[in-house]
Amino acid sequence: MSDAASSTPQSDLSPAEQLRAVEVELGARWPETKLEPSLDRITALLDILGQPQRAYPSIHITGTNGKTSTARMIEQLLRHFELRTGRYTSPHVESVTERISLDGEPVSPELFVETYRDIEPYLAMTDAGQPIPLSFFEIMTAMAYAAFAEAPVDVAVVEVGMGGSWDATNVIDAPVAVIAPISLDHTDKLGDTPGEIAVEKSGIIKKGALAVVAHQPADAAEVILRRAVEQDAVVAREGLEFGVVHRDMAIGGQLLTLRGISGHEYTDVFVPLHGAHQAQNAALALAAVEGFFGVGTAREEPLDIGKVRGAFSGVSSPGRLEVVRRSPTIVLDAAHNPAGARATAEAIGESFGFTRLVGVIGTSGDKDSSGLLEALEPVLAEVVISRNSTQRATDIDKLAEAAVEIFGPDRVLVEPRLDDAIDAAVALAEEVGDLGGSGVLITGSIITVGEARILLSPR
Repeated sequence: MSDAASSTPQSDLSPAEQLRAVEVELGARWPETKLEPSLDRITALLDILGQPQRAYPSIHITGTNGKTSTARMIEQLLRHFELRTGRYTSPHVESVTERISLDGEPVSPELFVETYRDIEPYLAMTDAGQPIPLSFFEIMTAMAYAAFAEAPVDVAVVEVGMGGSWDATNVIDAPVAVIAPISLDHTDKLGDTPGEIAVEKSGIIKKGALAVVAHQPADAAEVILRRAVEQDAVVAREGLEFGVVHRDMAIGGQLLTLRGISGHEYTDVFVPLHGAHQAQNAALALAAVEGFFGVGTAREEPLDIGKVRGAFSGVSSPGRLEVVRRSPTIVLDAAHNPAGARATAEAIGESFGFTRLVGVIGTSGDKDSSGLLEALEPVLAEVVISRNSTQRATDIDKLAEAAVEIFGPDRVLVEPRLDDAIDAAVALAEEVGDLGGSGVLITGSIITVGEARILLSPR
């Protein structure tokens, strides 16, 4: 904690100041990008806390892209079936409190601080017994599990931070494991091929569980199926046991027909999100919730169609092809790897009628920035290269050099400050004179999108 914060009694601080003090303390820990593959530390802490993660069943979600959107859809479905939910996702877009949600809403700053202070005395005890102190992500995970037990929730929806086997979240014994599409990301930590990465991610499949698996590269699918056999798990595969039967574009989103693992088709399901990848996420979410309720095994009847439609119609996913301003239209998207950028480019072309689209791109240094730029080049007229405010941001000169190689010098502008970059992109979009057909896409990193969302907020 800073000297100023430590010299002030906690009771004299506002909720925002108390939250900031906790963030400073958490920020002094290992960041979530620094890993040491072990569940010993999180297990030791949760043992001291009385194993709160055992107090409720969970649905566990991994994959490379789509985890958070799928988690939010699962949460919505469960809530429409009158279950109290806890949701743990990462990273956050604007506030760290977003990572822990109860009943569909981020916990309040007061509850976040209270949860941290409740477990704080046990952090030093755990650190003392371990060769490496608890990390930021491990403490956040313990806070989520403790908050869910205290609430209490009927079910927790848990997104892994990175990988699966050694992820701090993997101390739960979830009866349903969801594996979203696997592609190349975090290759320095997880492996150089989808198959290698799948070894880590399939580690969330537990004994006798249901594994709900999206379309995967062949080598990844083989690894996942092998793990399922080893764990005597039941597998539901997209395109075989469940999937998207049909989809039509609709105002503000898309209209879907989804086939569940029961074989039943759920028709006229409106999802207010754009892109084929979001339809795929919806199919994953529906299959996961069917499996959680035992549809297709313990019970034969499908889920109530009215509740399914109601749940999906209210889904939101901040920072995922999110329109935050008009004239010109400004879209935020958290794509941060080539696979995510390809899905974004496809959805932009399908769902938005842009005659000219200008990109604002700021990536993280550990990502494949060139691959992301290549994926977006076909839909962007020009690109403004920028950066977010964190140390993880890609060096702007290196990112600009990569952009020039892909777009050519006449289509690249560099603005180190994100607010200046947004202004420059808006000016470029307005040059067309047809504001109805011009737009700005801000992407490249969840951090960049979060900072842009704050800059563009009317608050």
